[in-house]
Amino acid sequence: MLKIIVQSFTLLCLTVTVQAASLGGLIKDAISNEPLPYATVALDGTSVAVSSDEAGKFLFDDIQAGTYNVSVRLVGYQSKKLFNVLVNGTRRLSLEISMEPDRKVLGEVTINAGLFNKIEEAPISVYGIGEAEIKRNPGGNRDISKAIQSLPGVAAVAGFRNDLIIRGGSSNENRFYLDGIEIPNINHFSTQGATGGPVGLINVDFIRSVDFFAGSFPANRGNALSSIMDFKLKEGRSDRKAGYAFTLGASDLALTADGSPTEKSNFIVSYRRSYLQFLFQLLQLPFLPTYDDAMVRYKFKIDDKNELTILALGALDRVRLNTAENESEQQKIILETIPRNNQWNYTTGLVYKHYRKSSYATLVLSRNELNNEAIKYKDNNENNPSGLILNYNSRETENKIRLEHTARTTSLKINGGILAEYVNYTNSTFNRLPFVGTIDYSSAINFFKYGFFGQASGSVLKRKLGITFGFRADGNTFNSNMANVIRQLSPRVSFSYDITSRVALSTNIGRYYQLPAYTILGYRNNAGTLVNRSQAKYVSNDQIVLGVSYTSAKALKISIEAFVKKYKNYPFDLKDSVSIANLGSDFGVIGNVPVAYNNDGIARGVELLLQQRLNKSMYGILAYTFVNSEFETIEGNLAPSSWDFRHIVSATAGKYFKRNWELGMRYRYNSGAPYTPINIPASSIKSNFDITGGGIPDFSRVNSLRTNAFQQLDMRIDKKYFFKSWSLNIFLDIQNITNSKTLLDPTFTVQRDANGTPLTDPQNPDAYLTKFLSNESGSTIPTIGLIIEF
Repeated sequence: MLKIIVQSFTLLCLTVTVQAASLGGLIKDAISNEPLPYATVALDGTSVAVSSDEAGKFLFDDIQAGTYNVSVRLVGYQSKKLFNVLVNGTRRLSLEISMEPDRKVLGEVTINAGLFNKIEEAPISVYGIGEAEIKRNPGGNRDISKAIQSLPGVAAVAGFRNDLIIRGGSSNENRFYLDGIEIPNINHFSTQGATGGPVGLINVDFIRSVDFFAGSFPANRGNALSSIMDFKLKEGRSDRKAGYAFTLGASDLALTADGSPTEKSNFIVSYRRSYLQFLFQLLQLPFLPTYDDAMVRYKFKIDDKNELTILALGALDRVRLNTAENESEQQKIILETIPRNNQWNYTTGLVYKHYRKSSYATLVLSRNELNNEAIKYKDNNENNPSGLILNYNSRETENKIRLEHTARTTSLKINGGILAEYVNYTNSTFNRLPFVGTIDYSSAINFFKYGFFGQASGSVLKRKLGITFGFRADGNTFNSNMANVIRQLSPRVSFSYDITSRVALSTNIGRYYQLPAYTILGYRNNAGTLVNRSQAKYVSNDQIVLGVSYTSAKALKISIEAFVKKYKNYPFDLKDSVSIANLGSDFGVIGNVPVAYNNDGIARGVELLLQQRLNKSMYGILAYTFVNSEFETIEGNLAPSSWDFRHIVSATAGKYFKRNWELGMRYRYNSGAPYTPINIPASSIKSNFDITGGGIPDFSRVNSLRTNAFQQLDMRIDKKYFFKSWSLNIFLDIQNITNSKTLLDPTFTVQRDANGTPLTDPQNPDAYLTKFLSNESGSTIPTIGLIIEF
């Protein structure tokens, strides 16, 4: 199969076409939004350079289509470099480049300012990733979560999930912002109470760049303990009213349109539809997932001082059972454990910005909603009401407002603001559980969240020492413990010292807070009591990060960072006697249990990064992380968390060749992941197995075993054609090209006779005979994809 796909790909790439292209844009002040004339804009590696005109506009016309690094220089401003800018022959690419005033001027220009653009508010633990790096990521399937796995501190989870495990923290500790609008999750088929899932729901055709914060979080981005991802979205095309792109990927079809209806406005809109259900049916899998998503961004420049951006995205996910596929033991296990599931979510919002001479104000209004439904019957017979095992229906709704003001003085950059949010959560749960019996309740809660924040950045000692101080205070009306914002006062301070023009020493110390999931706050017992309300409190996380970095003149960065994260008040599951911090790596719902808010943990480690940005047609990144993550057991002892991956390695490299060919390779490695063994006596009891269809973890031995190490090598080959009015990108993406296997924790099941009926244990008539099946993950997955733009 792989040989046939490779041969077919080769036949598709026999001809070569080169088409002239154009690149234009606007250079402006990042604070006042005023256009900047006479900035020098150059295409690195060529002799081509232009200057912005009096209106701040620049244009490269009749250049060869391809990928460029774009450098911008202007006296009095920090030099800036945009890496891997994709220039297409079918459209004029339009860039809006914001320039920061230079407060660290040496002579006329800053020596290294443009090579790795720094964020003043977060001088450490921040990584940038651009459009091209996301799209071309080998094995990434144009998915931002998989692209992020190339960075330090990020573990690669074996299997097909997209969980972001950052520096030993749980997947529910991440937050995501699109153009300043918070969205609750970036994955289809999300796990409620966490943020993971198997497929990304953001079309990467919208993404211009992503700032990934693994620490030193800006004060205006809250409710996160492990990471913040801040997406900057693309502008619609400026050369005509509408253009289109069609993408055939590994799992879906996408249609994207963008354009500029007027001189002051632009839009980009997309719709995607999966065809996973057809592939799963061909592979005779017993469950068939289907997803749809849509996204739209509209920007209107009212005048030079006012602009409005409107954003909307939504997803519809469905999982139905393919009960005809029930012959193998693995098929039977899946059919016995997976419910039929329907899920939808959306986020809508607007961002209004008003600019002044040395400051600007930002108003953000948004609403997001998640609806999650799951139902399960014994033997999947929905005509038998007495066989109902699970009937779950829950909805989360958030309405948010945030007002910010950003100003720059001669020596400081200052940001501050206030926020408010109204939350509504409903839950209707019927669930039969081993030992517990039947849980049957309905719940509805609503409350307000509120807070304020501030941050200031400046420099001293002849501008060699940069200092950033910030604070944040959050509260809510859910209970009196959390109403007083001073109890959740979150200070943070960062220092960055330039030892030389190329070597910098940086550190960050901060305390961060996160509200427990609504599934925890809204849980009730059968009597209707809101059992997790009175003692509820925010989870806190104290972080210390220390790092040193070196940047060469040829865009090579080497950095080492050490970090410590100390958790307090994590919810502890009183039903299963396990920290909620260990959960979230599977589908379903996390936190629908009684909890105590008294669990502590610690994650510590060191990261090494070598990153070569695009230079002479080559790029690459090597990241190594050692992390030790532990949380308390019911006895109060520290035990490895589910995210204690220890050694994490990622190496990505690529090269552009003549005639628009590109080759990329990525290797990933994790040490074995901890897992909890099965309680065999409890799992074998007939009444328990008939409910669960699988094993019951023995949390008295939480994470006492480990899987085999995970490793995978991916490859991607791209070939681009540029015609007069359209372009074609053909790519071959091969995940796990070496067909490496990872042996995961074994699957518990029962022994059956020839008719599939479970066998009774002759020593215990109330129990089944049990066994374990080998649980292997990893197979070669080749994909031929097409991207057509016109």
